[in-house]
Amino acid sequence: MSRPVWGASKDEMKRYDAIRRECCEANLLLPAHRLIDLTFGNVSVIDRASGIFAIKPSGVPYRDLTPKDMVLVDLDGNQIGGRLKPSSDAPTHRRLYKAFAAARAVVHTHSRNATAFAQAGRPIPCLGTTHADYFYGEVPVTRPLTGKETRGAYEWETGNAIAERFSGLDAAAMRAVLVHGHGVFAWGSSGAQAVENALALEIVAEMTLKTLQLVPRAKPLPRYLLDRHFRRKHGAGSYYGQSKGSHK
Repeated sequence: MSRPVWGASKDEMKRYDAIRRECCEANLLLPAHRLIDLTFGNVSVIDRASGIFAIKPSGVPYRDLTPKDMVLVDLDGNQIGGRLKPSSDAPTHRRLYKAFAAARAVVHTHSRNATAFAQAGRPIPCLGTTHADYFYGEVPVTRPLTGKETRGAYEWETGNAIAERFSGLDAAAMRAVLVHGHGVFAWGSSGAQAVENALALEIVAEMTLKTLQLVPRAKPLPRYLLDRHFRRKHGAGSYYGQSKGSHK
């Protein structure tokens, strides 16, 4: 039996059902885009008004997922809805929601090329405009966790290491990170956008690996090209794509 959302109004229940649907749909995009193997990954989506997020249940195969399986967790870490256990990565998601106000969805993957950089402890340099379209500069990598952090609240400390790495960085301009020796976290304004950012990161990581095979000391993209490509898709002066209501 599902755990109830105590005291929730009908309007709140509608919102929780909506984030469960969005969360389930976003999780199903991971295998569709070949971003995961087995059950190595998860997506969460938050309702900022209530501080409650929906997240994939732990260890459940993607082919079996339905919206009602998505687990509801609050920002204090309490499970307040769902019959299954939440993903073991839920504390990391929770920490990122606390750290990054712009994040409405968080995705975690072990996508193969990006994770190769994470395992090497190397950031992904911005070598081309494909990278610049999504990420404003090199994609950062966290420091390794200490033994004490790993033995303790490991997943929460993973989130702390990400938040620490983003000191001085703009999480709205750099919407992904590599966790040293682990994998990828990315975020966005919706479940679909967070997955798109994770997919873009995997594409960029593959391109970068191949470029470095051809030119081991390849130079970063010039700053003026980075600025132009990122800003034409993001920010007040962006002009990429169609305006709302346009069908041209």
